[in-house]
Amino acid sequence: MVKVFCKNTGTFKEFQEGTTLLDALKEFDLGETDSQSNPVLAAIVNNVVQGLRFKLYNNKDVEFVNYRSYSGRGVYTRSLCFIFTRAANDVFPGSRIFLRRPISKGYFCAVVKPDGSDVSQEGLERIKARMNELIAADLPLYRLEVQASEAIKTFSRAGRTDVVRLIETTQPVYVNYYKMGNTCDYYYNTLVPSTSYIKLWDLRKYRNGLLLMVPDRHHPDQLAPFFEQPKTFDVFAENIRWNAIMKLDNVGDVNVACQNGRASELIQVAEALQEKKIVQIAEEIDRRFHSDSKVRLVLITGPTSSGKTTFCKRLSVQLKCCGLHPISFSTDDYFVNRLDTPKLPDGNYDFDNFDTVDHVALQKDILKLLDGETVQVPEYNFVTGIREYNGKTLKLEEDTVLLVEGIHALNPRLTDQVPASVKFSIFINTITSISLDDHNCIPTSDNRLLRRIVRDYNKGAFGPRETISNWPNVRRAEVKWIYPFQEYADVLFNSAYLVEFAVLRPHAEQILRTIPKNCPEYCEAHRLLGFLEYFNPVSDKDVPATSLLRGFIGGSSF
Repeated sequence: MVKVFCKNTGTFKEFQEGTTLLDALKEFDLGETDSQSNPVLAAIVNNVVQGLRFKLYNNKDVEFVNYRSYSGRGVYTRSLCFIFTRAANDVFPGSRIFLRRPISKGYFCAVVKPDGSDVSQEGLERIKARMNELIAADLPLYRLEVQASEAIKTFSRAGRTDVVRLIETTQPVYVNYYKMGNTCDYYYNTLVPSTSYIKLWDLRKYRNGLLLMVPDRHHPDQLAPFFEQPKTFDVFAENIRWNAIMKLDNVGDVNVACQNGRASELIQVAEALQEKKIVQIAEEIDRRFHSDSKVRLVLITGPTSSGKTTFCKRLSVQLKCCGLHPISFSTDDYFVNRLDTPKLPDGNYDFDNFDTVDHVALQKDILKLLDGETVQVPEYNFVTGIREYNGKTLKLEEDTVLLVEGIHALNPRLTDQVPASVKFSIFINTITSISLDDHNCIPTSDNRLLRRIVRDYNKGAFGPRETISNWPNVRRAEVKWIYPFQEYADVLFNSAYLVEFAVLRPHAEQILRTIPKNCPEYCEAHRLLGFLEYFNPVSDKDVPATSLLRGFIGGSSF
């Protein structure tokens, strides 16, 4: 017998050895955690995510998860993607299916048909009908573990060179993949037990592809509301075009390139593309500075670990090359005193809240600067939690452009009294364009989380456990306070590049391995460590000191 402690109920139960999680689940009364509209999708077993077909042979701590959890949403989405790719191939045999990235509250997909034509509305409806058939059939999704050589043969026969290349370049001994009937596919994490677990979804035309819609994370019985993100999509599409130029579709291609000695070249090209974009932004600001509107205020924002600070400094250099005199400060210096900081429902400080910034004082100082006045600006003491005035003054000369950087810089309330004509706004994000393979996109948030883990550790600010533990709060705050203003920016800048994960891997791995297996944060650390194994490690020696990446791995010249 094995003893299972269910964290959801706080109770122990005994089971026969070999009992599946699916059978064990029936013995626990989980209430609303397991409902018809929002069923349990997987479980966290000894702080590792496992599918419900996982068999129990030893005593375990188990937490069952549904769509409301981050792990559950991943399981649901991957399973839905498998159903979609199977249906699309059934309807259009011989097509190559790409699941590119999350956008507009869905997942952008491309169906490249053998004749090169786009999927029509009629074709879309046929795919939807086939997906409904697969779901209604309640087809089991089986996880197989085979030797890598056998997996390579299986996916070679299926024409999945993207998966073959990924396996060959990572060289695992064994490979896990999934089967739905006679269809095989590769997913780097677990799926639901069968197709009927997928309750809610939709498929719609979007740009030159399709958008696979998923449930709302807060309301699993409702679809996430669609909203247009044209600027974000354009940045993503531009990256895809560059990937095609570089002949790098997926991570396996990047691994091959690095193995062939091209790592330095890829770093140089990525840095050059970013610098070119920064130059273009600086030239546009210069053009508007000398126009009738005379832009004087540049607002720079983005989510955490997007590279705002280093970007601001690199932009300043290029503005100087245009003949302008940039001066800058951070909205962080206008934080209210810590005792006045808004709090979360649990009593902790809500440092990402808009009211964390004394926006009245900040806007007042901006208006004075634009009027030509000399202003004494504060410096926030993060040790004492007090905003201090230490004699630092700013004044805008005729050739001066003011750069204001911070997570709330694009919030309209911050500068609602400043004429729109004098403002230029920039949103920085890490829009990861590369995918593991055709059917496994890389979440943008993983890029930033790894950056933050490395940076926090290197600076001695937080250990990896604290960074991971706080990440859900950070993500919730971003959704509320930062991302709503992304599409209103004059320019979107992408701070991610192709070989970043390969460069981050040696730094992140040693940090993540310090997290003990007996703490909740190990679940995320285990996932990230498994994810990093897909990237052949690359030395950071060729990353220049001015790189945005240096702001996280260390060695920045700024």
